[in-house]
Amino acid sequence: MEEELKGLGHEIDRVDVIDHRIDGCIGCWACAEIPDEPGCVLGDGTEAIFERMIPTDAILFASPLYMWGFASQLKAFLDRCACLVKDYGGPNYKSLIGGKKSALLVTCMGPREKADLIQGIYKRFAGYAQLASVGELIVPNCTEPDQLAEDAKTQAKALARQIVG
Repeated sequence: MEEELKGLGHEIDRVDVIDHRIDGCIGCWACAEIPDEPGCVLGDGTEAIFERMIPTDAILFASPLYMWGFASQLKAFLDRCACLVKDYGGPNYKSLIGGKKSALLVTCMGPREKADLIQGIYKRFAGYAQLASVGELIVPNCTEPDQLAEDAKTQAKALARQIVG
């Protein structure tokens, strides 16, 4: 997918959350008091990711399926994205990443039916963050993502086109 996007003339900024220290959200809601920036008080590696993420045009969330959901590092990051959403349910409800295209890519060791929960979580997150979800790709029976079958590669290319189309 990355090669497809680059081939279409797009710049890719890949962030591997495993390479950053991401502490769990402490639910203090200090971020809610700062309307135009994340405002998280924790001071770990998440702020640097937000600085790269907020100005982008699109966001692809990619994870292996772990216990029917996101890998723990990405789950912690998604929890921390709460600080990007301001006045949820209120008259000034907005998201600092709102309107951006987004997509989900999941590899799973078993059949695609096992990925139903992660798809639901993604859809709810995208709605909460006011993202414009353009699609989801679940790659079943995949234990080696670098060795994707040709049909999965074709589907990934199609998803890449949806992201930028």
